Amino acid sequence: MCNRQQTIKREVGCTGVGLHTGLPATVLIKPSPVNTGIRFARMDLPQRPIIEARLANVVNTNLATTLGKDGVTVSTVEHLLAALYGLGIDNALVELDGAEVPVMDGSAAHFTSLLKDAGIELQDEYRDLMVIKKPLSVWDQEKGISVYPDTELKITYAIGFNHPLLRHQSLSVCLNDGTFEREISKARTFGFLEDVEALRKKGYALGGSLDNAVVLDRFEILNEDGLRYPDEFVRHKVLDFIGDLALLGMPIIGRFVIHKSGHTLNHKMLRNLLASTICWTSLHPKGHSI
Repeated sequence: MCNRQQTIKREVGCTGVGLHTGLPATVLIKPSPVNTGIRFARMDLPQRPIIEARLANVVNTNLATTLGKDGVTVSTVEHLLAALYGLGIDNALVELDGAEVPVMDGSAAHFTSLLKDAGIELQDEYRDLMVIKKPLSVWDQEKGISVYPDTELKITYAIGFNHPLLRHQSLSVCLNDGTFEREISKARTFGFLEDVEALRKKGYALGGSLDNAVVLDRFEILNEDGLRYPDEFVRHKVLDFIGDLALLGMPIIGRFVIHKSGHTLNHKMLRNLLASTICWTSLHPKGHSI
């Protein structure tokens, strides 16, 4: 892991559709100074309000992660945040022309490619690291997340659904150089055809299609091109978790073991972790606690 903060060398952008709003959405990602973190700017609103990508600004976790501040929101941020975190980008300004980040193909691959094309620039400031010292667990019935001390970031994730193709999938990954892009970034979001009508009646998934999600009926996958990984479903859950993890605002060193979690439990775990200061320390790159 690089000890220095990083941003991108030049601005990059793309246009797509919001997964839940169904509205056209354009995003422009710009370099940003040290210690500013990841920030979202609503360019469609007066004064162009900014929302920092921080856990304290999470206002909704129903089907996606939504950030909000002073009544202004930006939703479905997790795929872009996962790409930024997975590539080690600490500081960037994300300008949006609406309330939702475009879903692109349902994965983080397009954002990852954009950011790599922009180039990653080392900055003249060191990172702070969150280092896990003691275990911590959070459970909600059968769903659970635990974190343990380790020497790098590791994630073990298990899922299970009442579907013949998704009875059980599990994955263990170590998030070192290149792992996110190679093993996680291309995994698409997924859903069940029988749930689509109900979701749309509630105002969700209005932009969802076979172009930006893996869709399953009762027995099989409806996408003609099939899966990108044999276990693409659990890989996407890891992608979502990494996007939520980015809201801690600093890289974390520890091992997460996750069972059937989602955005709501992810954020509960991260809030509990921040509050449980006995379980972690902030470490200077040279090894001195701060």
